[in-house]
Amino acid sequence: MIKAIGDRESNNLGIAKESFAQIQHQIGLNRVQRSEGSQLEMALGLVILICVLFLILRYGNDDVDDVIDRNDTSPRRTKPSRPPSSTNRVRREVSRFDDRSAKHLRKPRILTGAAWITDGDTVTIRNTQIRLFGIDAPELNHPYGVKAKWALHKLCKGQEIRAEIVDVDDYERTVAKCYLPDGRDLSAEMVKQGMAIDWSKYSGRKYAHLEVPGIRKKLFLADARQKGRMHVWRQFEARNEKRT
Repeated sequence: MIKAIGDRESNNLGIAKESFAQIQHQIGLNRVQRSEGSQLEMALGLVILICVLFLILRYGNDDVDDVIDRNDTSPRRTKPSRPPSSTNRVRREVSRFDDRSAKHLRKPRILTGAAWITDGDTVTIRNTQIRLFGIDAPELNHPYGVKAKWALHKLCKGQEIRAEIVDVDDYERTVAKCYLPDGRDLSAEMVKQGMAIDWSKYSGRKYAHLEVPGIRKKLFLADARQKGRMHVWRQFEARNEKRT
């Protein structure tokens, strides 16, 4: 009997040792899994950090030089050249194109790429803001200004624009002849659509024959600017201020 009891205790002890060994093995597996999980989390976190730093470096300094009409005597407001989209609503003032320091390029400098639209006669290509050659479109806060912007947007959407820069001032503000892939002149297209008028002082009346009937009356503020009648602008702005 005593021997049987000893055998049972020996068996129990063996079972206990085996269970203990299994528990130790399971604990070891759990530690390995936790270690592998921690390493995976660290690797994933490092990848996310690298992506964030790349985006900051890529998009953090995308401000561009501003461009303005050569002979504009009033402050002109525009939108940031780099969106995420060209419809960003934040506005800032754009300095005038400097006639005194402007240099006419004997051989045009070529720039190609997608165009971001600022207004009806201003685009940005590869971080260079460009005033369309030879035309004048209404300001965004003037009658038909927003419509002119979206007309230009429709022309340029999904297209690679070719800009032949003909004038550059000391601050790299530019004027360019811009073309669609099929060869159409953006300045000519805007005049033909009734969204801009010819600026003969700079175009040599290149686009005058494309103006639609009655366009000078419709875009009377642009016409007034060309004729130096800035009091018309002041009167219009004063009326708008009273309304608001």
